[in-house]
Order: sequence, then structure tokens, then C-alpha cells
Amino acid sequence: MPWNIAQAKQRFSDLVKQAAAGPQLIYNRKRLVAAVIDVEEYRAFQQWSQKGGGPTLADEFAELRQILSEENCTLVASPRSTRPNALVETLEADGRDLPR
Repeated sequence: MPWNIAQAKQRFSDLVKQAAAGPQLIYNRKRLVAAVIDVEEYRAFQQWSQKGGGPTLADEFAELRQILSEENCTLVASPRSTRPNALVETLEADGRDLPR
């Protein structure tokens, strides 16, 4: 549940209780200003942060590329066919060919 500052002040104990179920976001004039989180989440964040954080998504992809290269493998992505593609539908409706 998003909270504004006045609600957070008035219902602070509810805010803290609900933080056990997930982060509680506090806004000031539609701008996110704070988040109240469960203590276990905070401790996990502290441990992660003290270890220097974790690898970035770019680091993970670089490692994946390295593994694939070493194993002489390639990833093949199948064409997207499970959901509509608005660009294709628009072009087809206008009688235009798909860009190549």
C-alpha cells in the first residue's frame, strides 16, 4: 500500500506491521521519499552491501557469454509468437511490408 506522510504518521504501527509483508512506500506529493522494510530484509541488504554488493546484470551476461564460448554453445531465441505485436499489426492493417 502506498502511504502519504500524514497517513504514515497517523498509522505508524500499522505501517510497521505491514512492512513484514513487503516494503511500505511513503510519498510526499506523489514523490517517493521513504520505504519501510522488514528488519530481515534490511539485514540481508546490509550483508549484501558489506560484501561490496553483487555482480551487475552486465557482469552476469558477460559470465554467461564466457561460459557459452567455452562450451562452444549458442543460444537461439525463438520468434515471438505468444502475444500480439502492435507494430506488425499496424503495418499489416496499412498494407505495408514489415521492415527487414
